[in-house]
Amino acid sequence: MDIFARLLSQAGERPPKVLAIANAADRDVLSAVQRAVANGIAIPLFSGDPTAIRALAGSLDFDTSPFEILPAETPEEAAFLAVRAVADGRADALMKGLVSTSALLKAVLSKEDGLRGPGLLSHLACFVLPALDRPIFLTDAAINIAPDLEQKTLIIENAVHFLHGLGFQEPVVGVLAAVEKVNPAMQATLDAEALVRRQQEGRITGCVVGGPYALDNALFTSLAKLKGMDDPLAGRADLLLAPTIEAGNVLYKAMALLASGKSAGLVIGARAPIVLTSRADSDETKLHAIALALAGDLS
Repeated sequence: MDIFARLLSQAGERPPKVLAIANAADRDVLSAVQRAVANGIAIPLFSGDPTAIRALAGSLDFDTSPFEILPAETPEEAAFLAVRAVADGRADALMKGLVSTSALLKAVLSKEDGLRGPGLLSHLACFVLPALDRPIFLTDAAINIAPDLEQKTLIIENAVHFLHGLGFQEPVVGVLAAVEKVNPAMQATLDAEALVRRQQEGRITGCVVGGPYALDNALFTSLAKLKGMDDPLAGRADLLLAPTIEAGNVLYKAMALLASGKSAGLVIGARAPIVLTSRADSDETKLHAIALALAGDLS
């Protein structure tokens, strides 16, 4: 059973959680939500144009009559209403519908009615890949452009906290760079060295941190040994920390599109998980993201 099947099963063992969908008039989004309802993991709270939502849902044979729709005239208003529903405790998680990411995040970051947490927002992706015998998590492929050492520390803390809620007690964090040796001319390697030291000093907790690693020796112990590495964490990463958004985004899309992998992505670090999927994602990928958001300990 891969992690997404396990997460669906795990979420289905508990009462369904309420998922607020911002501007829900999107066929793939509604199809994924329909499957989440059928799996017993979600109760949708829609926002947007009720007529458009009901018409699209009807074309999918999805009966939305038991569920509330918060009427909104614009995508921005729909985003505001969905975010406020989560902020007010009427929903447990938020999902992006037919609304721009910038409009959704503007509502999330509102000081009055948003979901801003004490730290920073970051993106967390999960992959099941044929080449690996374990799920792999990746951060940050979508939110933080060029994180410095302090931001990378917070990004790790966000991801590790979320993974604890999924049952990963002490994940191995692999800090990625182009090479596995510290090079003063390559900032990613210097940051990796500093992050390892912070974890060893107890300033980063709940995980073990290794690096710098190139991708091959972060994921495969055999390739780490081939390079003569004696680092006991090399090749064992559960969570990959990308040095920049460019590296993270390219790796995310390569694993999702070229490696025949299953994937899911969330924004974490807010007061509730945010299912932030691409228009190009299938309804199955969107379902995986819903399961990822709702299966863990949302505290």
